Order: sequence, then structure tokens, then C-alpha cells
Amino acid sequence: MSKQTFLQGTIILIIAGMITRLLGFINRIVVARVMGEEGVGLYMMALPTLFLVITITQLGLPVAISKRVAEADATNNQQKIKKILVVSLIITGCTSLLVSTLLVFIIPFIASSLLNESRTIYPLFAICPIIPIVAVSAVIRGYFQGLQDMKPQSYSQVIEQIVRISCVALFVKLLLPYGIEYAAAGAMISVIIGEIISLSFIIYVFKRRKVIQIRYRFFGYLKSSKDTLRELFSVALPSTGSKMIGSISYFLEPIIVMQSLAIAGIASKLATQQYGELTGYVLPLLFLPTFITQSLSITLVPSISEAGAKQNLNLINYRIHQSIRISFASGALATIVLSLFASPILIYMYGTDHASQFLVLMAPFFLLLYIQAPLQAALQALDLAKPAMWNSLIGACVKFIALFVLASSPQFRIKGVALSMVAGIVLVTSLHLATLLKAIKFFIPFLDICKMAALLLATWWFGSIMKSIYLSMEANLLTLLGIFIILTLIYLILLFTLKFITKEELKQIPLFAKWIQPKK
Repeated sequence: MSKQTFLQGTIILIIAGMITRLLGFINRIVVARVMGEEGVGLYMMALPTLFLVITITQLGLPVAISKRVAEADATNNQQKIKKILVVSLIITGCTSLLVSTLLVFIIPFIASSLLNESRTIYPLFAICPIIPIVAVSAVIRGYFQGLQDMKPQSYSQVIEQIVRISCVALFVKLLLPYGIEYAAAGAMISVIIGEIISLSFIIYVFKRRKVIQIRYRFFGYLKSSKDTLRELFSVALPSTGSKMIGSISYFLEPIIVMQSLAIAGIASKLATQQYGELTGYVLPLLFLPTFITQSLSITLVPSISEAGAKQNLNLINYRIHQSIRISFASGALATIVLSLFASPILIYMYGTDHASQFLVLMAPFFLLLYIQAPLQAALQALDLAKPAMWNSLIGACVKFIALFVLASSPQFRIKGVALSMVAGIVLVTSLHLATLLKAIKFFIPFLDICKMAALLLATWWFGSIMKSIYLSMEANLLTLLGIFIILTLIYLILLFTLKFITKEELKQIPLFAKWIQPKK
């Protein structure tokens, strides 16, 4: 078993995330150009249901598996690890079949009554086969995460995206003649095929390593796993609460948006188009840096859990501080670029800049979202998943109140949706920081806050100069990419100058270690 250090595991996931995010953007561009804004709107309205049922099925177990496997591995307790796997597979297997069956019966109600868009029934039905596949895959990925071996998950993510992007254009074009709703279902079918191939790969890796024989005395381990079940659910249930809040929030969002915009006097077709622009064009760009923060979060849970098992509080504080620093550094450049170059980016990617105002409005606040994921992971690893759940609930309630009040107002309309999203992000991140301060006296040093401000101001200044140069030249994609490359190089220099990345951290990366070792 190839165990990686915290930074090595993070970098492996970041590279995989970068590839999958790039492929995901290509996938979205293909879908957007083939189906148009209305088709994207139908597809995006079905996705919240998918995320909600997956959350219900998994019951927060992936995080719990990662934490408990890391703790058991720290004491080399292989029997405990097998119990964790057996219990988790039984639970997710049963819940996935139950949820899939129930979903089939309630989809017509969701489509016609809740979403107020009967055409979503086809992509919603396409969701059902995905649920058991994702459930089993999540258990095995949690196992590898707990062992701090991030390679199987990374490879499976890339494979899944390659298969999905290979299939999406085929199925969308094949079903588009039957109607835009069938094309949206075709996009969902490509997701199913990608997940099947990804699961097949990760099962192959698990069997090939033969570390644990799952079938050997399977039911014997199940009968003696009462304590293991209790330990898993002590983390899983609060984690499920947090995810359920997020998933229910995501599920209810298009429903409340459509109803609120109807109150504001916007027709259903126009509301679907505007919501498609916001969620299908703007949010994917804003979420682009999250593949880095999510990678940090995944590696942070077993790392802090292992440090907690050894009662190393200094290492716990250092890991959280390190994650926030890297998360902010990864998101700051994206924030500046998306704010300054919103219009050309949207035009070159989607052929329209209708949503550029939302990108400029939301980008600065998403810096707090980028550090939110590591904070949430730290709380879960410290057995503070319950406070994290309450923080998420408070944020979701405030977001929905703001969404209904603002989106139903003729003065704000769709802009009110964007503002409500921002309000939720700011509140939840602030509450997570307050919880860590109370629990382990963790806080972001004032010097680091000054460095963050300096990084943003310096990058904005150089970015403004680059934008002036771009506007003075003949606008084309190559010029824009050249501007981005120059700005990225300047940004990297600023990162090292302000010590957002230290030599000690680079030494942990094999690629750079040999270049910075002290000369004998």
C-alpha cells in the first residue's frame, strides 16, 4: 500500500482534480452549445435531486470511513478496518436500493409540482441507476483515503470524466431530435456510464492489492461490528446532517427560485434560461478552484485524525493553518481573473456574456468558500461534525430567506439569487472559524491576514495593467491566454515572495525536493 504524506496526497488529488475539472468544462461547453441555455437549465434543475439522493444513500459514511480507517491504521488494527468496510458496504447497499426504488415513484411529483417544469421528468428518471453505483464507489474511496493512498481515487476520477465526455455528445445529439428534455436525459446517461467504468476500475484496484479479504467471514464480522457501527455513525450522522442541509438546499434552490421569479413577474421559460446562465455558466467558473480545496479537505480528514489519535495538537493546528493558506492562495488568482475578465471568458467559453454581471458580483465573496471546505473537514476530523452541521443549517436558512425576499422583488429578481448565495457562504465560513476558535483556540494570524490582503491588492494591480493591454490589442483567444499566462507567472512570484508556499513544503514534493536540498 503506497501511503503518501499530506502534501503528496493533496498534490495527487489536485492534479487529478485539475484534469477532471478541465474535462468537466469541456463537457459543459459541449452540452451548452448543443442543447443551449434552456437545455442546460433542464439538466441543472435535475442535478440537485441527484446530489440529494446520493447524500441520503451515503449517510455521511465516506468521511466517517476515512476518519476511522486512519485511526485504526495508526494502531495497525486490520481487523477493525475490515469491520468498517463490511458495515459500510451493507448500509450503503441497502439504502441505495431503497432510495432508488422510492425515487421512481416520486419523480413525477418532483418534476410537475416542485420544479414546475414537467420536462425535467426525463433527466430525473435517468438519475435512478446512478445511485447504487456511486454508493459502493464512495465506500471504497473512503477506505483508500483513510489509508492516505490517494492514487486509486485520482485515477478513477479521471477515467470517469474521460468516459463521460466521450459519451455526452453522442447521447445528446442522438436524443435531441426527440426534444430538449430527451437531450438533457442523454447528458445524464453519460454520467451513468462514466460512474460504472470508474467503479469497475476502483474495485479492480482493491481486489488486486488483496490487503483485506471482504468475503472471508463476512457475516461473522458483521455480527461483531456493533461498536464499529456506533463509531461510524458518531461521525457519519452529523456529517450527513451537514451534507443533507447542503443537498436539500441545492434541491430546494431551483424550486424557490422558480416560484420567487414567478412572483416577480418572470415567465417560466425566461426564468429557466436565467437560472441556467447562473448555475450552468457562472457557478462552474466560480467553483473552478475548489478542486484544490476539496483535495486538501480529503487529505486533511485522515491526517488530522491520525494526529488526533497520537494527541498531537500542534500538528493539528499546523495542518489547518496550512490548508487555509494554500486554499486562499489557490482561489485568489481565480477571483482576480474572473472579476477583471468576466466578459471575454464567458464569450469564448459559451458564446455569450449575459451572465458577466453575476461573475463580477460573486467572485470576491467566493474566496471565503475556498477556505470553507478545509474548515469543514477539520471540524469533522476533530469530532466536531455536529457544530459544523448547525453552522450549515443556519447558513442555509439565512440563504433561503434572503433568496425568497430578494428574488421575488422586481428590483432584484435573478440578481437576488446571486446575493443570497453569497450571504450563505459568508455566514457559514465565519461560523466554522468561530467554532474552531472556541474548540481548539485556532485562529488565522494577523500577519497572514495582511499577507492575504497584500496578495489580492498586488494581483489586482498587475491584472488591471494586463486588462488595459488586452483592451488595447486586437481581441482574440490567444491574446487572452497569453495575458493569463503572464499574470499567473507574476502571481507565482508573489506567492513565494509573501511565503504562501515555503521551502519546507516544497521539500515534501519529490519533483522539487532534489532542487532545494542544501548543498554538501
